[in-house]
This record gives sequence, C-alpha cells and structure tokens, in this order.
Amino acid sequence: MEVCYQLPVLPLDRPVPKHVLSRRGAISFSSSSSLFGAPDPRQLSQRRGAISYDSSDQTALYIRMLGACVVFKQLFANVRVRSQVGFEPERRSSHPYLFIDFRTLHTRLSCGSASASSVPERRLHRLLSCQRYLHSSRLLRGVPQQIPLHILDEDYTGQARCMLEKVGNWNFDIFLFDRLTNGNSLITLTFHLLNHYGLVELFQLDLVKLWRFLVMVQEDYHSGNPYHNAVHAADVTQAMHCYLQEPMLAKSLTSYDILLGLLAAATHDLDHPGVNQPFLIKTDHYLATLYRNTSVLENHHWKSAVGLLRETGLFSHLPPEDSLNVERDLGSLILATDISRQNEYLTRFRTHLDQNNLCLINASHRHFILQMALKCADICNPCRPWELSKQWSEKVTEEFFQQGDIEKKHKLEVSPLCDRETNTVGDIQIGFMAYVAEPLFAEWTRFSDTRLSQTMLGHMGLNKASWSSLQQEQTSMSEEVEPSTVGTDIGGVATQTDSNIVTATGGTSSKELPQGSREP
Repeated sequence: MEVCYQLPVLPLDRPVPKHVLSRRGAISFSSSSSLFGAPDPRQLSQRRGAISYDSSDQTALYIRMLGACVVFKQLFANVRVRSQVGFEPERRSSHPYLFIDFRTLHTRLSCGSASASSVPERRLHRLLSCQRYLHSSRLLRGVPQQIPLHILDEDYTGQARCMLEKVGNWNFDIFLFDRLTNGNSLITLTFHLLNHYGLVELFQLDLVKLWRFLVMVQEDYHSGNPYHNAVHAADVTQAMHCYLQEPMLAKSLTSYDILLGLLAAATHDLDHPGVNQPFLIKTDHYLATLYRNTSVLENHHWKSAVGLLRETGLFSHLPPEDSLNVERDLGSLILATDISRQNEYLTRFRTHLDQNNLCLINASHRHFILQMALKCADICNPCRPWELSKQWSEKVTEEFFQQGDIEKKHKLEVSPLCDRETNTVGDIQIGFMAYVAEPLFAEWTRFSDTRLSQTMLGHMGLNKASWSSLQQEQTSMSEEVEPSTVGTDIGGVATQTDSNIVTATGGTSSKELPQGSREP
C-alpha cells in the first residue's frame, strides 16, 4: 500500500524534532542539526521520490521522487552515513601532503577561495560516501549548490522509454539518455536491466530497497569528475548488457552471474575521487596505507559498494552465507578492473584461448569471463562510434589534466600524461588504443568472434585513424606558425605517450604489456 508522507516544514533556527530523528533509514541525522537551506514548502508536493524509512510499527513510508533524493539533501545539510562495513582507516603518517583533500581541490582551483596554508588544517574524513559529505558541506564553504529540476516533461520521459527499447544497441547514446532522464541514467538503466533479466522477481528483491540502493550508488559518484562519474558507470553497465547478450555468454551464464555482472558494472568506480592510484600513494593518502598500495581505488570501490548493500539491506533476506558470497564475488569482479593487472589477466586469457580449455560449465571459468567482460566494458570507449568516443576521450583527458593542475598547485611531480601543456588528447588516445585497448579486444574477438566484436574493432580502427588525422592537421597548422620548433615538440610528446600511457592510468609500464594483434 502506498502512503504519501508530508515532510514537516520547520523554521531554520530550530533543531530537528525527535519524531523525525526516530525514522530509521539510509541517512541518519544528528540531534543538534539544524535545517539549513530548506526548500520552498510549495515545491515539496511537486517532487516525487523513492526512499524508505522503517518506523517502529514497521510501516513502509516512502516518497516517490524521480531525482536522486535531492529533497533530503536540501532539508538536511548535516548528513552522515552509517556504514556497517567496518573498514576504518589506519593511523595516518605525517607526510606534508597527507591532508590534501582532493574532494574539494577542483572547487578550490576554480574559485581560488582556499590558500595553501589552510590545507593542513583541514581534517580529512574517510572517503566512504564522501560525495554526501561534499553535498552537505557546500553551504559551509560558501559554494552555491546547483539543484536541477526534478519534474520532467512527459515528452522527455517518453523518449527515454523509447531509448530503453534499444538498450542493447552498441550505438546507444548514453549522453542523450542521461539528459532525457535528468541526470538519472545510472538509476534508470540499471533498474530497467535488472527487471529485463527477471532478476528482481527471481531473487525476490524488495523494490524500495533496490531503488534506495541505486539512488545511493548514483549519489556516491562524483558529478564533478569529468570522466569517473555516474554517466561513465551507466555507460559501462550498458556495454556489459551488450556483452551478456553475446551467444557465448547468453547460453552459459546463470542468473546469478548476470546479477553480479550488472551490479559490478554499476559500482565498479563508486566514490572515485578523480585522481589515480599513484597520486594517492605519493601523497601518503590513508587509503593507500589501508590497502598497502595495492589496487587502492578498486578496493575502495568494492568496500563502498558492500557498505551500500549492507546499509540498504538489499540482500538481507538471503542466508548470511549467500550474502557474503555475493560481496566476495562482487569484489573479485571490481578488482579485475585494476589497469595495473592488465598484463596478468590478458596473459591468462590468451593462455586459455591458445589451449582451448575454457569450459563455461565450470563456475570459475564463467566468473573469469565475467571479469574479462567487465574489463572490456570499462575501457570500451575507443570502440564506440566516433561521435561518442570523441566525447569520452576529451572527458578522460580533462580529468588527467585536472590532476596535473592539482599536482602543480601543490608542487608535486606531475604524473605522466597529466600535463596539459605537453600532451594532447590525440596523442594520449592513440597510445591508449595501441598499448591497452587493441590487445584486449583482439583477444576478446578470438573468444567471441561475432558481429559486435568486429564492429568494436572496426570503430577502434576508424577512431585511431581519426585521431591521427586530427594530429596531422594540428601539426600542419602549428608548423605554419612555428616551423622551426614544433616538429621536435610533437615527436617528444609521442614518445612520452607510448612509454607512459598505462602509468598515467595507475598501472605499470606499457612495455610490459603483450601487444597482441593490431588493426592495420
């Protein structure tokens, strides 16, 4: 039974009443909190949402909202999340760059509101669900929060439904879909796919808990990241769906495998800070210490996803052993996306194919194929049509350059490919395709030689040629201006790109990667 719950409207200078604090759910509130920035009460009735609170009488009270619980983020500025994971940071060292809070550095660079001397004085909170911390602290930092409109025109929702009918098309435009869903592409797409495969009914997933989980997942992606945001997660989830439809997988994977694949795709970069692993290591960040400089970001993505699963109780109806198995297998998939282990997975994949001993009846072999499918989905941008691939290339390069700006600001050594003054989008993308993407997708085509695989290789070849053409045009234009110096500069950039492309993404030297077959 659906119950509409009218939120109380309180004065700004009064604390939250006890009857509001008694509601239990994903978000907890301090009794000393005040209502800062409360929205106009007339707007509350227009917003419809989905978040549940379990009261003492066990009545499910929830509000339907198309957006991602922004009403609650407006009502309660002081938000903290109760994590049941139990992964607390270890004692931190005294490195001078330890207290660089990269969650706010992009904002500081743009507005110039914080000085370098005030950085060590800021207390660094643990990263779990830090996106909510960012939202709750914007008012305290004086940065106005941009709140999108949550009432969609019926024409837009209709177009989004039409796009979902073709969600298995490799040309699926995730940017358009994100606009049509008003920035809720990850929630809408993942919910649709889980229902499409019949997983909601098969695993008896509570719809309210599932919706809460997806809303919280989308919230914990940093919208300020040019690349590692919820749109990227939605794009990877859509690519994973395309791979799951391939004949080799469709006839072998179980419903449990499909559930794991979709959840891993949706959460594989959860709470990504917008900087890579080497940055965390060289700044002695506590996450690097916690995970001993090994798959630092991937471990954090996994533990953050587990925290949301437990917080929402999505699998609480399952036996405890089954829930733990889900968390463990989910972690195994997410950890496989670590680019520094690319050579390890690629060698193992090639060995299986050479020996022709992959047996998808075997659960461990199916899980390995899921790992490879997720790795392909994670870096499939060069295999998309040019109009989509070019946008992704510009976004990921901008995120590299923003990290380089941060390193320059704090007088750190600039990471490879992160200096916007010496690198170009084309150089970075050509190197990435040659040393990372082409070897992986060549082996995937050996495993599943289908129309989709050939399409991906074809797009990658065309995109590589397009970037080369753009580079030549830029070189020609530069030579007309500075004919004596440009040739040397371009050659140096290309050489640096080839040797450092994997290092820039947080991995090992590209020379260690097997080359595999390439497009001519």
